[in-house]
Amino acid sequence: MRLKQTWRWFGPNDPVSLQDIHQAGAQGIVTALHHVPHGEVWTVDEIQERIDLLKKNDFTWDVIESLSIHEDIKTRSGDYAKYIENYKTSLRNLAKCGMNIVTYNFMPVNDWTRTDIAYRMKDGSKALYFNWTDLAIFDIHLLKRKGAEATYPAEIVAKAAAKFAKFTSKETDELIDTVLFGIPGEERRSVDAMRKQLERYTDIDHKALKDNMAYFLQQVAPVASEVGIKLAVHPDDPPFDILGLPRIVSTHQDLLDVVSATPELSNGICFCTGSLGANPNNDLAAMVKALDTRIHFIHLRNTKRDEEGNFYEADHLGGDTDMYAVIKELLTIQQKLDTSIPFRPDHGHQMLDDMDKVTNPGYSAIGRLRGLAELRGLELGIVRSEGWE
Repeated sequence: MRLKQTWRWFGPNDPVSLQDIHQAGAQGIVTALHHVPHGEVWTVDEIQERIDLLKKNDFTWDVIESLSIHEDIKTRSGDYAKYIENYKTSLRNLAKCGMNIVTYNFMPVNDWTRTDIAYRMKDGSKALYFNWTDLAIFDIHLLKRKGAEATYPAEIVAKAAAKFAKFTSKETDELIDTVLFGIPGEERRSVDAMRKQLERYTDIDHKALKDNMAYFLQQVAPVASEVGIKLAVHPDDPPFDILGLPRIVSTHQDLLDVVSATPELSNGICFCTGSLGANPNNDLAAMVKALDTRIHFIHLRNTKRDEEGNFYEADHLGGDTDMYAVIKELLTIQQKLDTSIPFRPDHGHQMLDDMDKVTNPGYSAIGRLRGLAELRGLELGIVRSEGWE
């Protein structure tokens, strides 16, 4: 049995249409109700409306990405109990509509973070890029976080100061917009708002945040199991502490800690090769093997690192991650199951006819189409060579 090929779609305002996705060859859709504020209940009517829209266009809604976690839950403060109950209600409503995979993340304050969303590749296409010097510029000189300098190597601090001294106002604005970009379709955060959010984490270290996540899972995983939903946590992106915030879903041990937080098999992982692959200490094939059937959803993309730990998003088969080894391990797990694990080509270069279009960063059509085609071919080759088809 093969994995199921899906495609992320950000809803009716996504520049990539459902017709485009049909032409890319995807079999199902990954999406969310991005217009619903974090913490509010997803109603049956709202969920069914999205299902009906996709069905009208000959698609199924295969994975929710994401049913977001309110910051009160992550800090276990304020109205966290109310928001956990809202989360349980949303899970029950999703199950009533036939949904069975829910992705989420536990990254504090900021979601995925990059410092350049139009990094020029040698072939002229554009990629997403993360650079520690640029993040230090944002953190030390723009966000002005207390004690920020002490969290970077001295050479990065010096490089950041020298580079920032030459920054134009346009470069300043672009860096702020990029770091705070967040998820398309959701409310954008300001620098002042981020400062206030960071204050909530002053006394929350790795252990405290892990404890808060375990508490959340202990509350919601039984409900997920009861209604037949699989929970899939997305790893931290990037998989390092940033902006003084602890990251707790970044390493092999972190993922094992997640699945051991509760006994329910509903508690699982969204295995993202791009996020996890940015950490050179992660052996992705070994991680897949260890997590086994607790992997409920898969993101496939690749990254290329340099000596400082900066990285850009490479071709799907062309970065530091051995995609052959990873997909072979994933397909080995797939043979144990009677339903296909969904995967999607994660991100892609902005290229060809998409170069002059307005697209969501990482989510232009052609780059992902190329990635899906490469991944589909690699998967078929492995399946045939192993006699699994």
